[in-house]
Amino acid sequence: MSERVFVAMSGGVDSSVAAAILAERGYDVVGVWMRLVDAPAAADAPRCCGTDEAGEDARRAAAHLGIPFYSLDYADVFRRGVVDRFVSAYAHGATPNPCVACNAHVKFEALLRDVIAKFGARRLATGHYARVRQDDGRWHLLRARDAAKDQSYALYMLGQRELGRTLFPIGEMAAKEETRALAMTYGLPNARKAESMDICFVPGDHRDLVRGRAPEAFVPGPIERADGSVIGRHAGVGGLTVGQRRGVGAAAGERLYVLRLDLERNAAVVGTREEVTTRMYALDELCFTRGEAPAARFASTAAVRYRGTPIRCEVEVDGERGVLRLAEPALVAPGQAAVLYDGDEVIGGGTVRQALAA
Repeated sequence: MSERVFVAMSGGVDSSVAAAILAERGYDVVGVWMRLVDAPAAADAPRCCGTDEAGEDARRAAAHLGIPFYSLDYADVFRRGVVDRFVSAYAHGATPNPCVACNAHVKFEALLRDVIAKFGARRLATGHYARVRQDDGRWHLLRARDAAKDQSYALYMLGQRELGRTLFPIGEMAAKEETRALAMTYGLPNARKAESMDICFVPGDHRDLVRGRAPEAFVPGPIERADGSVIGRHAGVGGLTVGQRRGVGAAAGERLYVLRLDLERNAAVVGTREEVTTRMYALDELCFTRGEAPAARFASTAAVRYRGTPIRCEVEVDGERGVLRLAEPALVAPGQAAVLYDGDEVIGGGTVRQALAA
């Protein structure tokens, strides 16, 4: 009997090609689409993978491939694990990464658990651009062949259990054009479909969503320099992020960036580029792909933004917390992911809690 694999089909070309590749390889492929909102017209309704239109695109692709297809409801999980976290982070002065949250709480927790426990699948496949390999009795998460499309940064939370149950069929593609060409070869009905937006559930300005859910984060307050001098007023910490330069609300003769957000005083502290960048950051929610840190203190490289150039670093680990020491200053907002690499391999990562004095 062929190995049963569920493919998370978003309605886009990448996941559809992933399903086609696995079917061609002889797997028992089943397509599954995740409904992510109760009301399609809701303000936070995803504009890509979670809409009814996307679901229909996924269904048509599955029908074209001749594979079974299920639609599963994860609206509550998506709301709690992604949207609510997104709003809460901005309301508390942090800058979240919703793709990381969706992978952690929806795709590789709820969906992976269900397809294995409820449907008897052996593995879950997705259209992510990343690679998984087994070597020395351990699973390794690697960057995609196509550096321009690599999505390993948003998958750093996957451990041995998840990696051993996951397939990324398009991670070996040399370029997105190759994926498109395969889609055309397979005759997929969505072969020419445009790519989705980065924040799928924010159709416009993310501040409108946060304001509607957390109006208390939009109380005006002072804008200060590091010495305490007031130079302006901001419209609410929910609309600001560390490192932001434009739209802060302060006029000065030099470029000023948000240095930190003081929630107790509802104040935004601004400074120069030199003041806002640092080499040291405190990390929370540290996790490692092999289940444990390489050592209590180890050298690595860190990507501090999506598809960012890795910076040489040293990491000191204390349980799920740690300190990241970069070889060169960088501007990283609290709430963002710092992902650790050894060459092309993802070691793990964590969430930036705050900048530390070097």
